[in-house]
Amino acid sequence: MRLLVTGAAGFIGSTYVRNVLAGAYGDAGDVRITVLDKLTYAGNTANLADVQDHPGPTFVQGDICDTALLADLVPGHDAVVNFAAESHVDRSIAGADDFVRTNVLGTQALLEAARAARVPRFVHISTDEVYGSIETGSWTEDCALLANSPYAASKAGADILARAYARTYGMDVSVTRCSNNYGPYQYPEKLIPLFVTNLLEGGQLPLYGDGLCVRDWLHVDDHCRGVQLVLEKGRPGEAYNIGGGEELTNVELTHLLLEACGAGPERITYVPDRPGHDRRYSVDDSKLRELGYAPRVSFPDGLARTVDWYRDNPQWWKPLRRALSAAA
Repeated sequence: MRLLVTGAAGFIGSTYVRNVLAGAYGDAGDVRITVLDKLTYAGNTANLADVQDHPGPTFVQGDICDTALLADLVPGHDAVVNFAAESHVDRSIAGADDFVRTNVLGTQALLEAARAARVPRFVHISTDEVYGSIETGSWTEDCALLANSPYAASKAGADILARAYARTYGMDVSVTRCSNNYGPYQYPEKLIPLFVTNLLEGGQLPLYGDGLCVRDWLHVDDHCRGVQLVLEKGRPGEAYNIGGGEELTNVELTHLLLEACGAGPERITYVPDRPGHDRRYSVDDSKLRELGYAPRVSFPDGLARTVDWYRDNPQWWKPLRRALSAAA
């Protein structure tokens, strides 16, 4: 099988590539992966160091908005798995242009290239944030898309385009919507790696608002297993939620991180809330469970291993933090 995996030098995409080539989803002997990544600030070839000597992957630096590149690159693949995205809410609030360009126009360009090349299968990776905020209960895939941030709105637009290409052109396209990911190699602007690396460097933890926003946490390995299951068994034109089953308020999560790093609550600094901050996310992933999905990584174990990974790999995250500080 030949896979085109976009955004595959980022956190989730690189995890997927490493797991595929390690045989986590079955025999990888005949799998060949074209890794396409623009290498923006969050793309990092070091994330693929473990497979650089593997015969399976071929790396191409490029933009999913580059239609000429896609016309040359996409033909001959058996499936496209689209992880490529701008994904940080705070950055989208500061400036939405790049999010609309990559997440909406880029997804459309990739869908069109796959349609022209008659690629048999396409999986588009999205987020539970497209649903907005939910006070009680959990979203099913049939719930309305009521995105509240520019990031979430751009992902919702891409989801709708994916559905339209399935319905209009008969393409075999599925969408996945995951809850909050965590794990090794996550860029240190997101909550868990930001707080862990702040603690390791003796810094404070900037907690938004009252800290009572609720998120469902999903280990990146479980997310990628869910994506593979949708690739293999998902139905055309359908969306699939992928959940972790561990809902926590941000302040509860913060105290778990403090405990894991041997620090006290005096390290918390409450900061003004994010504009339009969604209060609670919760997905009903029973549709994917019918295909055989269930999270395998317990949150206590996954969080402990994640903290240990950042503690043991400062050579990976310290340069990224310096770049973040210089850009601030």
